[in-house]
Order: sequence, then structure tokens, then C-alpha cells
Amino acid sequence: MRTFLRQIAVFAFIGTSTAIAHDDDKKAKSPAGSPQPNGSVLVFSGTGWYRHPKTASVNGWLARLGDDLGMQVDVSETPKDLQTILGHYRVLVMNNCNELTTLMDAGQLKAVEDWYQKGGGIVALHAALVHQTKWAWFSELAGCDFDSDSEFLEARVSVDPAAKNHPTVKGRGDSFLYSADWTNHTAAVTGKPGFQVLLRVDESSYDPVRPYFKQRNGKAMGADHPIAWTNTLNDGRFFYTEFGHDVRSLDTPFGRQHIVEAIRWAARADAVK
Repeated sequence: MRTFLRQIAVFAFIGTSTAIAHDDDKKAKSPAGSPQPNGSVLVFSGTGWYRHPKTASVNGWLARLGDDLGMQVDVSETPKDLQTILGHYRVLVMNNCNELTTLMDAGQLKAVEDWYQKGGGIVALHAALVHQTKWAWFSELAGCDFDSDSEFLEARVSVDPAAKNHPTVKGRGDSFLYSADWTNHTAAVTGKPGFQVLLRVDESSYDPVRPYFKQRNGKAMGADHPIAWTNTLNDGRFFYTEFGHDVRSLDTPFGRQHIVEAIRWAARADAVK
């Protein structure tokens, strides 16, 4: 029953900007056992550029993490929600939501910035770093943008020694094999103030640029290819991972650990005793 009710909550947010969080009357009349009007995690998957057909299935996978997280997960594709109800959430999960300056107006972008600077946490998946350079604040927060990507391939992933105890990678050892669509970024975030690299991928273990991008001068990153990192500059909490192109790179024991712990970290659950 809890799963069914949570799904109702998810569908209520898709394509709508209902301001139920501000309606005390409706909240008071909610029947016993109903989900709270707003959860702790808002997944946003609106896109201003290419929309991958598997984005909806990733939304569903994320929504079903609620029990593991101990948090209600809501989903929206309505930009207005980022201005009207984001303030009620602890974490914004950006599910492949690319080129947001095309989708959102200046007020909506500013609302995200203000919310983050007041203590909100962002978890960005895969294509959330695609064509975001026109949003200067987010581009600086993320540290880079998109250049090209690979096919879905198995590759060798290494854990940065300084990050081995971070909950999103803890217990994985020094390196392991994993399958995903690997993204090439415009720059490595290694050494940038506030950034901590969690994972890197070994480009010698797979073909880093698929044929489509080889024909368009796509470039591999070379020896230093971070695939997951955090930015905590000015005490903020930003997390990015290349995983999440589709459910295949998420629905594994490690994928679930990686995302669940990223959301908990962004929500500052590690600081709650």
C-alpha cells in the first residue's frame, strides 16, 4: 500500500505545479495514511535539449528508492515547481535535465540558486551536465560540461584513494569493473577548489568515444577521467555521477548504493545523529 500511495504522489507532480504545500486546509483534511504533500527529495527531469526515451524509467527507479532512503521521493517536469515548491525539499535530483536555460526562465533558475545557497543539496545524473554553460552559476558548480560519450560498455573504474570512505563508494576496493554509458567532459574537475573526485574510469579498458561523436570530433579525456565527484565549496553539497543514462547503470547493488548514499549525503543525513 505504501508503494501504491507513493506512486500516486509521484504522478501528482508530473506535469503539474499544484501548490498543495501552501494549502493548510487540504493538508489538515488529508486522510490517515496518505503521503505528505511534499517529500524530502524532488526529482526533476525536464529537458531543454535532447530527451532520452529512458528518462521516464529512471524517474520510476528513483521514486522507488523511497523505502531505502526513508524519504518520500516526488517527481516533476514542470519548471514552475522549482520556483514554487522546491523550498520544501532537502534534495533536488537532476535526472538528465539538460540545457535548462532553454526550458526555464531567469526567475526559476534563480530560485534553484537561492534554494541551494540556503542549504539545499543537488544530485546530478549523467546528462544533467549537458549544454549547461549558459547557466553560469550551475556550470561553475558542476565544474565542466559535455563533450561526447561512449556506447554502453564495461570498463574499469577506480576509487580515488582520498575518497575511499565516502559512503557513495565505500567498500568497493581500489578498482572494479562496471558497465555504463561513459561521458567525456570538457574538463577534469581534479584539483579545482571545493571538488573531490570519487571515481575515475580507465579509458584504456573501453572505447571512450562512440562512432557518432567520432564523426563530430568528440574527444576522450585521457588518463584523468573523473566520473563521479562532489563540490562542497562554501559548505554547499553538490554531487555528480555519470551513471543514470538509463536504469542499466543504476539497478545493481553498487548503483543503488551509489545513488542512495548520494541523496542521503546531499540531504546531510550523515550529519544527523
